[in-house]
Amino acid sequence: MKRIAYFVSPHGFGHAARAAAVMQAVAEIDDAVQFDIFTTVPCWFFQDSLSTVFTYHALLTDIGLAQKTAFEFDLEDTLRALNDFFPIAHSWITDICETIRTLNCVLIICEIAPLGILVARKAGIASVLVENFTWDWIYQQYANSIRGINRHIDYLQPIFDAADYHIQTEPVCRYSSADLLTAPVSRRTTTKPDKIRDLLGLPSGSKMVLITTGGIPQQYDFVEKLRDLREISFVMPGAGPELCIRDNLIILPHQSAFYHPDLVNASDVVIGKIGYSTLAEVYHAGIPFGYVSRSNFRESKSMVRFIEQHMAGVALSVSEFSTGNWMTKLADLLDRPRLQPGFNNGAEQIGRFIAGIVA
Repeated sequence: MKRIAYFVSPHGFGHAARAAAVMQAVAEIDDAVQFDIFTTVPCWFFQDSLSTVFTYHALLTDIGLAQKTAFEFDLEDTLRALNDFFPIAHSWITDICETIRTLNCVLIICEIAPLGILVARKAGIASVLVENFTWDWIYQQYANSIRGINRHIDYLQPIFDAADYHIQTEPVCRYSSADLLTAPVSRRTTTKPDKIRDLLGLPSGSKMVLITTGGIPQQYDFVEKLRDLREISFVMPGAGPELCIRDNLIILPHQSAFYHPDLVNASDVVIGKIGYSTLAEVYHAGIPFGYVSRSNFRESKSMVRFIEQHMAGVALSVSEFSTGNWMTKLADLLDRPRLQPGFNNGAEQIGRFIAGIVA
C-alpha cells in the first residue's frame, strides 16, 4: 500500500473538487495508492466524489478568504483569521508530521494549502503543489486596502516556492516555472444525462437550466420569475434545505443525491458564478455558460479570458444575476450548440505524473 497525504484548502468546494478528480485519476492508474485527506471540507463531499479508498482527517489547512455571500468577502474577518493561523506554530507542524510518519505516507500533495508543504519538509518527504493561483498572489490585490496583509504575503510566497514539484492547471492566473501544465481539471461524470433528467422528473423534451454558485449555498430573489418560463426546467443546487419540486422549479439541498458534474452534463445551459470546478465541469461538458465574474477576486480575469477563448459564454453582471435580468439573455444561450472540448481532462495528466513519482 502506498499512502499519499492530500492537504486541501477549504475555501469553497472548487479546490476539493480538483483534488478529488486528481485522487480518482491516480487510483485508476495505481490501485495500490490510498489517500489520507486533510481538510475541513465535509467528508461527504469526498464520499460523493471518490470510488477509491481514503481516510478523512478533519484539519484546518488553509484560510483563503472569509466569505459573506457567494459574491462578497469580509476582508477584515479574513485578516483576523490569517493573524490567528499564520505563522504556523512549529509544534503543530511537528504533531502533524508525526501523524504523517505513523501513516507511513510517501508523498504530500497540496491543493494550495501551505501547511502541507511545511509538514512535508519537516517529515522529509516530497511535496507536490497543485494550483492555478497561490494565496500570496491573491492577497496582493488587497495590499493597499488591508493594513497588515503584506506580512502574510511575505510569509506565504517562500512556502509555495519550496514545493518539490509544481503543477499548474488551466486557467492559470500567473504562469511560472512548473513541472507540469495541464488542461482544466474536472471530476468525471458518473450517470448519463437522460437518467439524471428522468430522476429529476423533467418532462420529455424540456430544456434544463442549472443555476449554481458552487460550494456556497444561495437563495435567489428571482425564483418566482422563473415560473413564467414553463417550458424550461430550472435546477438550483444549494438553494434550499431540502428537495423541493414546484412546477418547473427544482430546488436541491447543498448535499443531495445528485452529483454536481452529472447535473452540469445533463443541462442545456449553466447560469452562475465563475468558480474553478464549475468552469472546468462546464468546459468538459461543452455547454453554454452564463457566467458571473467577481471584480474583487483576482482569479476572475484568467477565468473570463479562458471562457472567451474556449467556451460558449455570455457575461452577466452580479446585478443581472441577482435580479434575474439574465433571463433576457437566456434565449441566446439556449440557441448555442454544445462545443467539443479542445483539451482532455487535466486530472488524467496529473494522475500519470503522481503515479510516476510514487512508482
